[in-house]
Amino acid sequence: MENQQEGPVRQESSSKRRGRARPVLIALVAGCAVLGGVLVLLPRERPAEPAPPSPGALAMAAVGRGVPAELPGLAELIDEREKAVRKRPGDATSWAVLGTAYAERGRRLADPANYPRAERALRTSLKVRPQRNTRALAGLAALANTRRDFPAARRWGEAALKLEPRRWTTYPPLIDAYTGLGEHKAAKRTLDRLTELRSGPAVLARAAAVYRDRGWREDAAAALADAAAGARAPAERAAYLERAGQLAWERGEPEVALRHFREAVRLDPDQRAAQAGQGRALASLGRTTEALNAYRVALAKQPCPQYALELGELYESLGMPEAARVQYDLLRERVRGAAAGGADEEVVLGRFEADHGHPEAAVRRLRAEWRRQPGTEVADALGWALYRAGEPAEALRFALAATDSERGGGVRDAGYMYHRGMIERELERYGAARRHLAEALRINPHFSPLHARAARAAVEALGKPPDEGVPEMDDGAG
Repeated sequence: MENQQEGPVRQESSSKRRGRARPVLIALVAGCAVLGGVLVLLPRERPAEPAPPSPGALAMAAVGRGVPAELPGLAELIDEREKAVRKRPGDATSWAVLGTAYAERGRRLADPANYPRAERALRTSLKVRPQRNTRALAGLAALANTRRDFPAARRWGEAALKLEPRRWTTYPPLIDAYTGLGEHKAAKRTLDRLTELRSGPAVLARAAAVYRDRGWREDAAAALADAAAGARAPAERAAYLERAGQLAWERGEPEVALRHFREAVRLDPDQRAAQAGQGRALASLGRTTEALNAYRVALAKQPCPQYALELGELYESLGMPEAARVQYDLLRERVRGAAAGGADEEVVLGRFEADHGHPEAAVRRLRAEWRRQPGTEVADALGWALYRAGEPAEALRFALAATDSERGGGVRDAGYMYHRGMIERELERYGAARRHLAEALRINPHFSPLHARAARAAVEALGKPPDEGVPEMDDGAG
């Protein structure tokens, strides 16, 4: 009986549960349908974007391609590689990267103390891996260019190229070396081989430098514009804009130059060459207070002898000889520091001595420089020093080498043309002098706060060319 009574009770309970389950199931199904609709409406989760590369990684990529790197990234890269070579002293690649990074930091800071460190690291890389170490050879070539030791740069660059003629990064240091030695045809041939292997911003910037040295200024400007547009890293783009600004200033377009320089500094606040360029352009525009400030900022972080010379001459043009003398003392100090680091600043020192010191000393220094590396820049500086030392006849030979495209001096530089015109005036070649002095002022009427003024005075003193008319012919002439 108990079983009979329990049976109906259990059946009833089960039936009630089934009855209650139906609305619950319906609610669950409805809820899932609504939730599914909501999930459909919600945007799909995108995969997380990869973290941006660290400054050190960006510097590593830049150093590997031979393009400018940001200073914070260089500091991080150097710290990483120093730790790596302490742990693994036989790591030839880390030694080569470390040496190249030291060289780049020295260039960017105008701090020659980095150069011996760079050389030690690069030579250690070669010692660890003496065979087929193209990276270390190319790094030594780049270091030699930074030190203005172009014969060594050519030697290292040609060794690297012999090992890996298809490695495009071995070509740019070799182009710079040939240019510094006045071997412009070799530089152009090397550029042609480079462009067959590679395209892109770094190659365009290198091509622009060659075009500028050959006097193809429009081609150079176009190549730099494309390089700046294609560069991704801010430091690289800023470097190309700085070069574009310098080219615009050389063409006598200070407003255009100033825009390029300012954008370069905005992208890379450590772009001191662009800050000095601002000083140059602002002085050309007569905005001297701003120009002085721009030069001071550049020199505070990158005490380059060339900037000190330019600022000193700007002070001198403003009738401030004491302030100029401070900059000239800084120039001498920086040249001594460069020599201690194995860097060559003889051209800047020679120019300074020719105009503000001892021209005879300038001639001695620049003759030795010419024997070692007879580039266009050295030819111009030596010619001017000889003129200032009272030897205009010999000076003309070097002035022609710097300005005559047939003799290798294809660059259209107002300062070079001014030097040639003044030398010709001293030799009483008045027609040529008038022509070349006027050409200097056409190229860039504000090429120097001191010498542009002297060029205008010389042109005015020479006067207009005489109107001699058409010579009459003899009666017997056919």
